[in-house]
Amino acid sequence: MASNSETVAAPQGRMEKEKSRSIYSKDVVLVMIASFLFLFGTMFNNPLINGYAESLGASSVLAGVIVGIMSFAAMFLRPIAGNLTDKFSKYQLSFIGGVLIFIGIVGYIISPNGGFLLLFRIINGTGFVLCTVCMTTWIAFLVPRQHVGAAMGLYGLMNALAMSIAPAISINLYKVIGYRQTMMLPAAATLIMIIIIQFVGNRAVPKKRTGEKKKFKLISVNALPVALLTTCFGLPYFITQADIVTYVAKMHMSVAVGSFFFIYAIVLLIIRTVLKNYFDTVRFGVWFWMSLIATVLYLVVLAYMNNNLMMALGAAGMAVGYGLIYSVLQSTALLLSPADEQGLGSSTFYLGLDISMAFGPMLAGVVVKALPIQYLYLVQLVVVPLALLVYLIWHKRLNSAIDNH
Repeated sequence: MASNSETVAAPQGRMEKEKSRSIYSKDVVLVMIASFLFLFGTMFNNPLINGYAESLGASSVLAGVIVGIMSFAAMFLRPIAGNLTDKFSKYQLSFIGGVLIFIGIVGYIISPNGGFLLLFRIINGTGFVLCTVCMTTWIAFLVPRQHVGAAMGLYGLMNALAMSIAPAISINLYKVIGYRQTMMLPAAATLIMIIIIQFVGNRAVPKKRTGEKKKFKLISVNALPVALLTTCFGLPYFITQADIVTYVAKMHMSVAVGSFFFIYAIVLLIIRTVLKNYFDTVRFGVWFWMSLIATVLYLVVLAYMNNNLMMALGAAGMAVGYGLIYSVLQSTALLLSPADEQGLGSSTFYLGLDISMAFGPMLAGVVVKALPIQYLYLVQLVVVPLALLVYLIWHKRLNSAIDNH
């Protein structure tokens, strides 16, 4: 008969082994690569759609609708995707999402006019919604719950790199080879993503629930403050993504603005690598205050920017202000949601992102029309007290997320 010490030692040994085992298995790495590729495929086309639509004969109004329709469609589709993700295999839904993105991009290439472009934009958006929600939950499914923060840190980094590298390449490439030829690259990236997920062994099939039938829910109530904070931190990011080139041009600055998002990506890569071991041990409040202060600083820096050094400081500040809190919010949404509602928690997080992506550039347009353009970044400081209010109301819930590992 085993002694008490042997009985205690066995579980402790298993815990130590689990703790030391790397979370980056073959399946995790493949899903990470696939997530980069599908997001690269979608974000690559965003800067091109407006000009491409007008080149097909669309009016400026229709071109604006075509650009924004994907984000607006996503806001309505998120709850559906979240509920589906909690019922079906993450592989199946990611595969369907990848195919829809591929069809959408190929549709862009062959579209004869703006009407068809609008249709394929909606198809692309539907696939985008499925992939974003499913890939996030797939990663969370593949790693131990106590390592969700670290996994989301790397997953968020893949997202951020795709969102910064893809537009930078597309803006420069289409000027050389044209719209249609340029769009073949994101189509190829999406096709590779579809192929890669075929080699993932664990296809993340949810356990079937017995007894009570699960009800359809629009959002995860527990993750609601995460969605609100995601909107607050996301608004300045997406305004910058859409308008910084125009801002620099209208302010007549001698700034290499084309390097802004490359600097952002490099700084983000560094800080996520340095801090990767803290995402599962440091409470939400520490990340929140760090990102809030950085947001204030980078908005002020961009408001008074007049040289490349200030631009680089602004990009670095945005990497801390938005890039860091992005993955923290993502993992917090999952940790605050029950195990059988991880898809809904993820879709609630992305709903906040969709709102900021859709309304950020629109609000910027209103600001620029009402005020001189030099006030564009100072006005955005309004998100700071809004984010602070959300945090103060729900700080106990947000800080307790780390206890749900």
